[in-house]
Amino acid sequence: MAIFDTGIRSDHPHFRNIKERTNWTNEDTLNDNLGHGTFVAGVIAGQDEECLGFAPDTEIYAFRVFTDAQVSYTSWFLDAFNYAIATNMDVLNLSIGGPDYLDLPFVEKVWELTANNIIMVSAIGNDGPLYGTLNNPADQSDVIGVGGIDYSDHIASFSSRGMSTWELPHGYGRVKPDIVAYGREIMGSKISTGCKSLSGTSVASPVVAGIVCLLVSVIPENKRKDILNPASVKQALVEGAAKLPGPNLYEQGAGRVNLLESFEILMSYEPRASIFPGVLDYTDCPYSWPFCRQPLYAGAMPVIFNATILNGMAVIGYVESPPTWHPFGEDGNLLSVHFTYSDVIWPWTGYLALHMQIKEEGAQFLGVIEGNVTVKVYSPPAPGEKSRRSSTCVLQLKLQVVPTPPRSVRILWDQFHSIKYPPGYIPRDSLDVRNDILDWHGDHLHTNFHIMFDTLRDAGYYIETLGSPLTCFDARQYGTLLLVDLEDEYFPEEIKKLRDDVINSGLSVVVFADWYNVDTMVKMRFFDDNTRSWWTPVTGGSNVPALNDLLASFGIAFGNKILNGDFVLNGEQSRYASGTDILKFPRGGYLHSFPFMDSSESGATQNILLSGMTKTDTPILGFLEVGRGRIAVYGDSNCLDSSHMVTNCYGLLKKMLDFTSRNIKDPMLFSDSVRQEKPLYADKNQIPSRRTDVNFSTYSRVVGKELTCSRDSRFEVWGTKGYNLQVRGRNRKLPGYHVIDLGRGLNSTVDTSVTVTSNTTQKVVDSSGNNYWGFFYRDDIDMPVLVATHWLVPATVAILGLLILFWRMQKRRRRRRGSGSGRFTNL
Repeated sequence: MAIFDTGIRSDHPHFRNIKERTNWTNEDTLNDNLGHGTFVAGVIAGQDEECLGFAPDTEIYAFRVFTDAQVSYTSWFLDAFNYAIATNMDVLNLSIGGPDYLDLPFVEKVWELTANNIIMVSAIGNDGPLYGTLNNPADQSDVIGVGGIDYSDHIASFSSRGMSTWELPHGYGRVKPDIVAYGREIMGSKISTGCKSLSGTSVASPVVAGIVCLLVSVIPENKRKDILNPASVKQALVEGAAKLPGPNLYEQGAGRVNLLESFEILMSYEPRASIFPGVLDYTDCPYSWPFCRQPLYAGAMPVIFNATILNGMAVIGYVESPPTWHPFGEDGNLLSVHFTYSDVIWPWTGYLALHMQIKEEGAQFLGVIEGNVTVKVYSPPAPGEKSRRSSTCVLQLKLQVVPTPPRSVRILWDQFHSIKYPPGYIPRDSLDVRNDILDWHGDHLHTNFHIMFDTLRDAGYYIETLGSPLTCFDARQYGTLLLVDLEDEYFPEEIKKLRDDVINSGLSVVVFADWYNVDTMVKMRFFDDNTRSWWTPVTGGSNVPALNDLLASFGIAFGNKILNGDFVLNGEQSRYASGTDILKFPRGGYLHSFPFMDSSESGATQNILLSGMTKTDTPILGFLEVGRGRIAVYGDSNCLDSSHMVTNCYGLLKKMLDFTSRNIKDPMLFSDSVRQEKPLYADKNQIPSRRTDVNFSTYSRVVGKELTCSRDSRFEVWGTKGYNLQVRGRNRKLPGYHVIDLGRGLNSTVDTSVTVTSNTTQKVVDSSGNNYWGFFYRDDIDMPVLVATHWLVPATVAILGLLILFWRMQKRRRRRRGSGSGRFTNL
């Protein structure tokens, strides 16, 4: 068991099983001067009776990869990983992580490790209860990602939640964590002697790592490499897990780890492939949230379910023939399923995504559709075998279907124009938040907007997701298009189509913007001494210049102020957190102004407004009827985003939707006192302009790209430009934006030409044929005495137990904890 951490003392009385210690840092010591590596080792293999580890006979290999100042570099990890491969480790525990799944040297080295038959266990992070906060490498399908629970089998509040966000915006995330384990008040070894308790997912991870060590130990050593591998062990863990009654699948994965059940599975294990999760049941709520919260119906955008293929037969496998949908009854023929999947399954895992639509003939169907999806996987023969290995995977479906809802209650959520970290420096939406400077939670209905999703469902609305341009949906099917916290640009075709959709087709639009101020963005930049480059925000909280282009034909424009303050609307206290102002609005509309202070001139690092600043009435909320459609705009999205919300504005959102979807006008919001008798006007030089010093095409799916409807749009427009448009696309070029790839520019720390949604090739068929690194723990660490260490051991299991103080901002290769903008905060 290899422990990648802060080291360990050679003479620690709890460890007579230390086999080897190595130091990969630039400090000349092997000792643990923080206590974290010692604690993790104690949970896995401690030998003191007061805080006995799960597998006390396990051999420990201590890899010191953090300095006393908690500094580390990706290069140190890569060297240590190579040594773990060379020394034939069996199991690695990594209680580390961060949101930068595009740190390709690290990600690819993890693939190499698991490809070498090393079982990797990793903590999913301590960013709960927020959704979309999985950390890499625990979010990788070849890694066993572990969440935390308390002794009452409740999900620990600190435990990060899924889904994975690699696949956004065009696809849908995978289910993570894989399993959960006890992670609150767990006993482990102190830095010098004695025991203590800690909490965190980096505590839950070594619990599972210790269990894996026990499972490894029951397999005869000469058969371990034949039976045990990253896929077979994960199969045993997820199939043996106990599903908890309250949490959903993005909170608990397969459930609480169960040693005995997993042991029984391994005892009779024959190499095979399987699908995780193996069941999607719309009638199983809350476990199947969000799928169980909204049934399928004809005419909707495809519902995507992204499952993982686990191939216990070999490190490489292939899908023999396209997946097939097998309905249990005639009603099942109303379901149309298209598939995207890994053509090559490596290392050990792949993906199978279902794109599900109800056919038009099912527009009035009410009931449940059941059936199975099967996919056949094969691998090359094992040494000594002549025939290739083959296995048929089964995914069970039980889907609720309702008649197509009326247009007035159907909302379309724009996911396509959202840009998140990584690959670029996408800043937070609220500048008052100092400990999380990046926008990295996915901005999806089922991640940081999940409470809003549930609220709208409770109100009777049906919300669908569009991960393709605005040309890729039929406006006649929807009451409102919902645009919230969007950072990308728009194709000219999108702008033209939206105008026609509103004026002629009766589509309505609700917009929630955010701050955008170039001077503030410039002040937010910092120098990354790892990549030797400046990091600067590529946009603001939202892309106001792009939104202004989209809304220009309606006479609406947002400004560049950064407004903060409390106000009362309709009797409800609200907080405006780094929102923007409305600069232009037509005559005849309804415009609400409130007194706020503008912090844009004081800079993004000023979280306390200067006492000398005065409040000025500023318009932030507007309602307008245009042609056959209606528009409602608001300058702040923080009240919908559960990431850093101070007060919610779900009540306001519902009143806005009452207006846009049903033409119901709240008397307070539509009083004569706020009706615009003359237009609100601003000169062109007052309208926010785009940055000219950022290569935005590096991060955009619009600038320099071709307009194409992707696999999350209706099947009939896949691969086209959309409804009523030519098939061929057009590149989008904007003033001040370079379309060519300029390489590693001001904010480029990754090779963004590489797509990392899958490391394999992909097929599409239909149903008929800078890491943030840190210790994931919640308690204070010991500040110890310096002592050297040596370890003994009996079963080679690598614990890369990098329980490293989880930091909020990392710059790819260097891992450092500190404070302030661009630094890291301890979880």
